[in-house]
Parts: sequence; structure tokens; C-alpha cells
Amino acid sequence: MQLDLNLLAALDALLEEGSVAGAAARLHVTAPAMSRSLGRIRRTTGDQILVRTGRTMTPTPYAIAVREQVHELLHQVQGVLAPSRELDLGTLERTFTLRWHDSLVALSGPALLSAVRGQAPGVRLRFVAESSVDTPGLRRGEVDLEANANRPGAPDVRAEKVGETRLVIVVRQGHPLTRAGALTARQYAAAEHVTVSRRGNLGNALDDALARLGLTRGVVATAPTEAAALEFARGSDLLITVPEATTRSAVADLGLAVLPLPLELPSAPVYLSWHQRYDTDHAHAWLRALARAALAVDGVPSRLPEV
Repeated sequence: MQLDLNLLAALDALLEEGSVAGAAARLHVTAPAMSRSLGRIRRTTGDQILVRTGRTMTPTPYAIAVREQVHELLHQVQGVLAPSRELDLGTLERTFTLRWHDSLVALSGPALLSAVRGQAPGVRLRFVAESSVDTPGLRRGEVDLEANANRPGAPDVRAEKVGETRLVIVVRQGHPLTRAGALTARQYAAAEHVTVSRRGNLGNALDDALARLGLTRGVVATAPTEAAALEFARGSDLLITVPEATTRSAVADLGLAVLPLPLELPSAPVYLSWHQRYDTDHAHAWLRALARAALAVDGVPSRLPEV
């Protein structure tokens, strides 16, 4: 049997995108060309692969069963056929996409960009915002590196813990709690709070810790980023609980005060994540090393995992 390896790439795109148009756009071919590839795949496998259900297309049981195998086979083939050569940073031209938590971009992004520019001036970095929903950006090749507090569960995604930080309370200067001595868990719960959640969640692990003490806090709002949440504290008595490292510049710039959190909580981790297809990619390994160094500082910021 003679097999066209282009069909493997087409099948992978069709299974990832779930549509002929999406797969065509992904592989930069026309929709009719992708439709013809789907026809050839159907004849070769004896399976429909995608079937129309209303306005969408649904993968068949066979397609679902082989999806991961197809994805892995494609990257094995690409690894075999890709040329292996020494990395020349002086001539390297490449754009890397990094989906990092906003506080990580603010704290560690400048150091990473400076290191990259100093070694490989032809490299560009695209820092993109975290999505309000979980996305398979790493697996789809749309994102090169992620950095946040969540350890990925997918077996084909690598994750390395590169830092951690404790949580602290941020309030305005002159807030009544700054004059109350040692803050208690009961005083903390009795105050009004603003949470940080890109998904708009009003609760998080802090509420679980308070519940174990028989306490409940009053959350009056949620903000999508820590920078936005801190603005709520400037002119009010609201409490914002954030990673300690985030407060380093914010306290001075915004006129805020920091109080210790009166709860026993483990430090929040920071994970650097990438897809295993890049394990032996020399340029990607170089960028990972620079990102690891930029993120691995005392008190590097992170966030509570989303709930």
C-alpha cells in the first residue's frame, strides 16, 4: 500500500478543527482541496471520520479512538524529517507565542524580552492574554509556552515548577485593619473583598480555607486581572488577596499597604508548560531556559487555581 503522508497532516487537522473549513485554514489550503483530502482519507480508512449533525460535524467513534495516535505519529514524522543543525541565535528569525498570567508578564516579561533581544535580535515574542475558558493552545501549536499556577493534566504536555509565592492582603493606606494589630481570620472574613478571576468566579481556595474554620467572607465583586482588582482597593475599604510578588511595584505606585494573610495556605506555584513536540527543538529549548531564569525569582507571582 502506498500512503501519502500529507493525508496524515490533513487527518490531524480535521480531527483537531472538527470541520473542513477549519482544517483548510490551519494547513493554508483551499476548502475544496481539504474536502478532497477528506474523501481520500475516507476511502483509505473505510470510515467517514466526520459526519454532519445539523450545522456542525461530529467525529466518528473511530476518529475519536485514533485522534491521539494520529497527533503523535504526525509529530514523530516531522521530527524525523526536520533537519537537525546547530542553533545560530544571531540569524534565528522566529516568533514565539507565550500565554502567561498577566502578573507574570508584568514581573518577568521585561527580563525575558531583554535576554532574548540580547542574544537573538531576530526573535519576536507574542504575549497573549489567558482565555476565560481552558483552551488546547499548547497541543494545537498555537502557544509555545504557558506560565501560570495550573499544572496541565494532559500526558503530552510538559510542566515544570519554576517558582512559588505566598498570598498577602492589599488594602489602601490608612485602612482600619492597618491599625488593628495582628489581623485575625475572623476580621479577615468580616471585611468585604474583591476576588481575581479571569473566569469571573466569586470564590476560590481562600473560601475553602475559611469554611474549614466555620467562616464565610463577603465577596462584592470579581476582576479579571490583579492590576484591575488593586484599583478597587485604592479608594475603598475593600480587601484584595494576591500573590506577594505582585505587590512589589503596586504598593509604591498605587499607595497601598500589605498585610499578612491570617490563614494557613500552601504557597501558590508557578508552572512553565509546553507541548512535548518541542522537547528536542533547539530554539524552543533555548527560550525555555531563558523563561525559566526570568520566572525563577523569589516570590514570583502567580494566582490561585481557577475553580
